[in-house]
Amino acid sequence: MSVTAAASRKVRISKPNDVVASYSVLLKQVRQEGLLTRRRRFYGGVFLLLCLVMAAAWTGFALLGDSWFQLLIAAVLGVVLTQVAFLAHEASHRQIFTTRAANDWSGRILAAGVVGISYAWWMDKHTRHHNNPNTRGKDPDIEVDTISFLEEDAAKATGIHAWITRRQGYLFFPLLTLEGINLHARSIATLFRRGTIQGRWVELALLAVRFGAYLGILFSFLPVGMALAFLGVQLAVFGIYMGASFAPNHKGMPLIPKDSTLDFFQKQVLTSRNIRGGPFVNNAFGGLNFQIEHHLFPDMPRPHLPRAAVIVREHCQRLKVPYTELGITASYSAVVKYLNRVGLSARDPFDCPITNKYRRR
Repeated sequence: MSVTAAASRKVRISKPNDVVASYSVLLKQVRQEGLLTRRRRFYGGVFLLLCLVMAAAWTGFALLGDSWFQLLIAAVLGVVLTQVAFLAHEASHRQIFTTRAANDWSGRILAAGVVGISYAWWMDKHTRHHNNPNTRGKDPDIEVDTISFLEEDAAKATGIHAWITRRQGYLFFPLLTLEGINLHARSIATLFRRGTIQGRWVELALLAVRFGAYLGILFSFLPVGMALAFLGVQLAVFGIYMGASFAPNHKGMPLIPKDSTLDFFQKQVLTSRNIRGGPFVNNAFGGLNFQIEHHLFPDMPRPHLPRAAVIVREHCQRLKVPYTELGITASYSAVVKYLNRVGLSARDPFDCPITNKYRRR
């Protein structure tokens, strides 16, 4: 049983018998402190605040009219839509309501009807990620896309993709400006895929209304060029915010072999990274900065994560299990360095095979 370190450091793996039994003790302590109790008032307050900000943004849109200051409204919408996506994510983990149906319906309406992302697609992808974080061949979040997260994937890149891959760490944030488009496109493509997809027609209807109303308003009240600029800014801010919130959680952390039998506790802790910060950071990241606790207790409401972090940190210290926690800057620096290191495995699109043959002699 071993973990392949994606970072340069070696990771100590505790004996399974020391940890497996201890997780039930940890879970019992968390339950006794009421940290799994739903906080509907908190989420109701967050939802109300987002509705007020959204209403203020659209009021500003109506008052500004044909003005390039509309791009400020677009940026605000990008932030608000990301925050709504956080709520949909929390609903998907049953953090808001006590029943599955209430969480699913609220998550589906928020994701597809407001943000423009398929709830069914997200549930499938995110569930597989939680079951096997950073596990080769099992975690969809480390599958190759524009960016390669594994050296073997980077080595297969050719042409312009190879050029991007070799610089992917430095290009990470610029590439995130396109992540919003990517999320919308993948969602729509999933809903048109063959096979059984729960809530397919509901989500297609919600997406149609959402995009129809949004694009209709933009192109009805703004000149074409300004409407396109508005859409571009909103999508760029949304993509950067979403990507910057999820990327620091696992990228650059140890990778687990596909056939590993590592226990649940160590699998979640060793592959996750927390980000330090106070209440502002906690809410700016939608609680995702407590990634270790979120993976150990997926249905724990956001307000309880700080207290849980204290308990889990002490638990890891007793078991001598590494608990990774960095500041925001250090977290992003680790991600960029990791992506650049992986990217070096990409083929140079300008390399000449014959020249390389003689260079190796």
